[in-house]
Amino acid sequence: MKRKGTKYFIFLITLIAALGGFLFGFDMAVVSGIIEPLKLQYGLSAAQEGLFVSCALLGCIVGVGFSGYLSDKIGRKKVLAISAVLFLISAIGFAFSEAYPVLILFRVLAGMGVGVASNVSPLYISEVAPSHKRGQLVVFYQLAITIGILAAYISNLFLQRYASSHAGEGNGLIHWLFVENVWRGMFLVGVIPAAGFCLLLMIVPESPRWLVQYGKNEEALGILTKINGEDAARLELDSIKEMASQKSGGYKELLRLPLRKLLTLAMVLTALSQFSGINGVIFYGPTILKSAGIVTSDALFYQVILGSANMLFTFIAIFKVDSWGRRPLYLIGSLCAAFALALTGFCFLMNITGWFMLFSIILFLLFFAFSLGPLKFVISTEIFPTHIRGTALSMCIMTMWVSDWVVNLLFPILRDGLGIAATFFIFSFFCILSFGYAKKKLFETKGKSLEEIERAWNLDLKSNPGKL
Repeated sequence: MKRKGTKYFIFLITLIAALGGFLFGFDMAVVSGIIEPLKLQYGLSAAQEGLFVSCALLGCIVGVGFSGYLSDKIGRKKVLAISAVLFLISAIGFAFSEAYPVLILFRVLAGMGVGVASNVSPLYISEVAPSHKRGQLVVFYQLAITIGILAAYISNLFLQRYASSHAGEGNGLIHWLFVENVWRGMFLVGVIPAAGFCLLLMIVPESPRWLVQYGKNEEALGILTKINGEDAARLELDSIKEMASQKSGGYKELLRLPLRKLLTLAMVLTALSQFSGINGVIFYGPTILKSAGIVTSDALFYQVILGSANMLFTFIAIFKVDSWGRRPLYLIGSLCAAFALALTGFCFLMNITGWFMLFSIILFLLFFAFSLGPLKFVISTEIFPTHIRGTALSMCIMTMWVSDWVVNLLFPILRDGLGIAATFFIFSFFCILSFGYAKKKLFETKGKSLEEIERAWNLDLKSNPGKL
């Protein structure tokens, strides 16, 4: 009965922390339904449209930049609360703002919320999860992102159809938000999960590892007892205390050995996972499907199909990451993703259109969703010591955002310049690079506590300094 209670407690706090991922996915995807009506209503130039789309990325970079250092200093829970408040303020502010510059301001705030959540949510989950379930629970964060993306697509589709069917009817605030200015309603829907995140964080405990780092051992023991039971909690507390003597040296410490090699490993794997072209497939999905002759209209509906596939296939990682291990799953997924992308490129090259083309794209989403997508979060949250984990993870997440920006910027240029087939072959090549790098550098961490992982790479680097 006691063990059952700890299981429910872990699952509950994981789901609450993963709401940061849901809001991340929702906020980034909801813009797909906002851009066109906003452009028409405000008569935006190409430069203004570009600023609106890209300003959220600026907020992401700012959010990641301060969240890692801040979470190491004031705690993971408090910084999660900051992200929840940023989501809430930006959703309300954007929905009711009139001036274009003010809309930009609230998009930047939303981006900051995304940046903070993308860094601290997986970090928090990794530090509260038992070692034998850590991979699975961190993957819940990636699952929450895909659910958030899908929820935004479905919400946009529903509100667009609602506005079309009620055009010219009624008046009042609801009519103004969800019919006359339906793009405002699309963003306002985000208030519901943001408010829920704010409230639910009140019952979430602080990370026990962060508490031990700052000498709050009794409080940490209470939380570890709820997670692991009393006997296991005391053993884990002793292990955490043994490795918690260091204080963070900030970014300078990460540039010194051996942390520099770990940081390089995590950042390279993160960059290569994004260079697989996942954002090109997700965000330019309707364009790809149209050019392949699969759809001619109602592209948003088919975007929902791609979003659904991305979400469902993430469950493979949830069920297998702690039994198969990180390394085998990553190697299998990256190699198979390379094959699927090459197959898609071949279809474009040979003008093979229709459902076979759709199958090859969905096949790529399958392999990405159980390997390259979630495992970058799992690996990056596991391999760094507690005293600098937040700062290190922020650099990995910053790498993710910069890589996303590069892919989003270059995808249409590559598509129109080299051709869509060559573009997919390039993405396939990056998956092969990812496979080769992981095969050479990635070490297995399944089933080990965070402190055991730290001891292992410390000993390994002393005996084999060139291994990482």
